[in-house]
Amino acid sequence: MITTVVIDIEGTTSPTSSVREDLYGYTRQRLPAWLAENRAGAAAPVIAAVRAESERPQADTDEVAEILRGWLDSDVKAESLKAAQGLICAEGFRAGALHGEFFPDVPPALRTWHADGLALYVYSSGSVRNQQDWFAFARGGELSSVIAGHFDLSTAGGKREPSSYEKIASGIGVPGDRILFLSDHPDELDAAVAAGWHAIGLARDGEPNPPRPPHRWVDTFADIDPFAE
Repeated sequence: MITTVVIDIEGTTSPTSSVREDLYGYTRQRLPAWLAENRAGAAAPVIAAVRAESERPQADTDEVAEILRGWLDSDVKAESLKAAQGLICAEGFRAGALHGEFFPDVPPALRTWHADGLALYVYSSGSVRNQQDWFAFARGGELSSVIAGHFDLSTAGGKREPSSYEKIASGIGVPGDRILFLSDHPDELDAAVAAGWHAIGLARDGEPNPPRPPHRWVDTFADIDPFAE
């Protein structure tokens, strides 16, 4: 019996365009100033990590910003980029410049599943900080109160690796066969199933990842009954 649902964000709960245009756009715009203003504080570990990863030990903040912008444009899953994005966007959420955007079927489903006793977790390549803010500052009303916890690349590992799903299951203390994973990416569904989880794919209009067998695919959370899996 399913007791836990783990959800992806981009293309699953939320339009890919809203994540990339809003969060990525805000990060891209703010990067140079944020790095310069915080180079001796919050940005220091980001700068050090980028210098090491890019093998440019003398890079100044402008060069680091350009490297990070390049990674952002290429959707590189670098932890230093995710950390910077989380901190920069945190300012945007609190200033009212950013909001979590969700497909209309998602909030009622999450609230119903939570009320029915399911434990809900988020696993996304975006930083835990970004995830928390996305749900806390959701347009139309906060959703953070129905989420039990968050996982990202730094806390769980890559989303196409079965070991990441095994680590999440161990971390929350739930056997894999009691966990349902929802994602729009076939490779992620493959990895979750390889770890012993149940999985359902989301195939939404306008999203970039096409469905792929052998998984079950739906186009709305309204078609998912976790207790029937």
